[in-house]
Amino acid sequence: MSRPPTFIPPSCARARALPTARGDFAVLDAAPVGAPRGTALLVPGYTGSKEDFIALLEPLAEAGYRVVAVDGRGQFESPGTDDLREYAQEELARDVLAQTAALGVGEGGVHLLGHSLGGQLCRAAVLLDAAPFRSLTLMSSGPAEVVEAQQVKLKILGDALATMTMDAVWDAMRAFDPPAEAETGGEELRRRWLLHRPAQLIATGRQLAAEPDRVAELAATGLPVHVVSGEVDDVWPVPVLDEMAVRLGARRTRIEGAEHSPNTGRPEATAAALVSFWDGL
Repeated sequence: MSRPPTFIPPSCARARALPTARGDFAVLDAAPVGAPRGTALLVPGYTGSKEDFIALLEPLAEAGYRVVAVDGRGQFESPGTDDLREYAQEELARDVLAQTAALGVGEGGVHLLGHSLGGQLCRAAVLLDAAPFRSLTLMSSGPAEVVEAQQVKLKILGDALATMTMDAVWDAMRAFDPPAEAETGGEELRRRWLLHRPAQLIATGRQLAAEPDRVAELAATGLPVHVVSGEVDDVWPVPVLDEMAVRLGARRTRIEGAEHSPNTGRPEATAAALVSFWDGL
């Protein structure tokens, strides 16, 4: 679980609803001073939310980019239902396309970024229609299913979500946290968890455990791709991400001192890497 350092957005960002053809989505919309050099849409990972990108918003806006971080369908402050079919990967990918269209960027395209699960949803969106995008950044997001140990965790969590309340599952998860993590996050993390739709977590957890390798399809789109990760990753091993970048002909950045969430662990270095990639286009 990503642990954002704060749930309070910087002064350059405003929390609002983004109306789209597929419903409203909660976003943090950060604007630069003056005309933007580009626009980026940031899509969070499993159990995550737009707040996972808070520490990136100010440095990216200062570099001249408009940055919109979103809660997906059934995540935190975006509405959802209890119907598992609503969270099929194609449905969530079409949400990403609708969010992109609602930004009103027009010619030039949107820089799309997905963290972990969000990267696979963004990939699916690009494979449906690459035209609205200027680039794709896959942050700590691998070519196919997560490692076996994570598949086991997802199965246990999915089974628990099907039979227990969100409150009870939260308490159980925190009981197994390492001591250093059990003391962090507090009430904001708990509130975020309680607002997630269990059906969203069950459906997307199953996707992570069974995602096929679609790297060749993505490479065939010709869209510029940036593969970003920490130095260590327990969801997709870093050598697997290295190999994926080679297969994609992608730019590859390892963030020193970061693990699965460089966006929260080393946000300044991560923002600098993103700006360098986008500026280079």
